Amino acid sequence: MNAEITTPTAVLAQRIIATPRGARLARYLTIQQLAQWGYAPDSEVSETAQHLVAELAANAVTHGRVPGRAFELRLLLLPEDTLRIEVSDARGDRKLRYVTDPDGEGGRGLILVTLLARAWGVAERDVGKTVWAELGPVRK
Repeated sequence: MNAEITTPTAVLAQRIIATPRGARLARYLTIQQLAQWGYAPDSEVSETAQHLVAELAANAVTHGRVPGRAFELRLLLLPEDTLRIEVSDARGDRKLRYVTDPDGEGGRGLILVTLLARAWGVAERDVGKTVWAELGPVRK
């Protein structure tokens, strides 16, 4: 995670069942929360955040799933107009794969994350990992 500690101005934290339906719910919750924070669902900020959440949640469900365990979605509005998206899963033994082979199966979603996010990374946790991405500036 970022070395700097910042206090968010607004936070959404939600545990979601680790299924494809749960991944769709994460995207829907992102739309709803950003709308409450003043970002229209069709705004560039909301649409970019939706793509990032969809990719990170799909990865958590597909590669980070542990039966009976949920994944967590966190959206944080940070000072200086930064939106931080965090998706935590319960599986720390699987590392992220960054695949650039056009014929390869999977792994290209992180290319999308790299293109859309200002910064992104992975933080290990006691159980599992958190993949985060930041957008900014996200002015209304």
